[in-house]
Amino acid sequence: MNSESARERFDISKPHPARRYDYWLGGKDNYPADRESADAVAEGFPTVRLAAVENRSFLRRAVTFLSTEMGVRQYLDIGAGLPTAGNVHEIAQDIAPESRIVYVDNDPIVLLHGRELLDSSPEGATAYVDADLREPRQILDAPELHEVLDLSKPVALMLVAVLHFITDNDEAYRLVRTLYEALPSGSYVVLSHGTNDFLTAEDLAESDAANLRSGVPFRLRSTAEFTAFFDGLDLVPPAITSVIHWRPDSWRPHPRAEAVSMLAGVARIP
Repeated sequence: MNSESARERFDISKPHPARRYDYWLGGKDNYPADRESADAVAEGFPTVRLAAVENRSFLRRAVTFLSTEMGVRQYLDIGAGLPTAGNVHEIAQDIAPESRIVYVDNDPIVLLHGRELLDSSPEGATAYVDADLREPRQILDAPELHEVLDLSKPVALMLVAVLHFITDNDEAYRLVRTLYEALPSGSYVVLSHGTNDFLTAEDLAESDAANLRSGVPFRLRSTAEFTAFFDGLDLVPPAITSVIHWRPDSWRPHPRAEAVSMLAGVARIP
């Protein structure tokens, strides 16, 4: 990791999804531009903090399921965001210490905090790739990735709450396909995504206005649009559903799906 180049690219005057997400999760590694953008989104979608928390909970359940029930020992987490409680390597290595994880993000501040993502168990390994989802070949060809992951063995591709920042449908589908086609049979694809399915026309109008004010364009997708990411893959039950309904593991009261407005799915590469 090159922390010097990260500092050169660091611009706190513009909001970034990773820092904005950190703010919603109650983190401290965010700046006024990020908070202003996050608050603009919250004006149009007041329960966005809840959505961020529930999305993080989905990530935990998905990694736990793949580690315990499917025996997955390799993870590629793209759009990893800032380190917080329950990072992928912490969850996976708590179950199987030999697990190997590669994180990818394009925010320089994530790179600067990368040591927390590289705190691997002695039996396993972690690495960080400073790259953008929009350049999948740069990710797949990164030496850091190949030092940690064996792409001849199953890998879980994690794209959690990141694809809605790719606003062009054709590009979004192409990026996902390029990534999972590089993985062997028996690998898994884990996705979550903001949706407009649960929003009224008034709510959607407010969300669109907030989108414009936020300075970080995003695209909500319908269940049909989200399902298309999994074309050719074998969906794991319960298939496509709200993040709160994907294999819930507690008896606590769950929020309404419309309060979260996030879809989730996990699929196996045949």
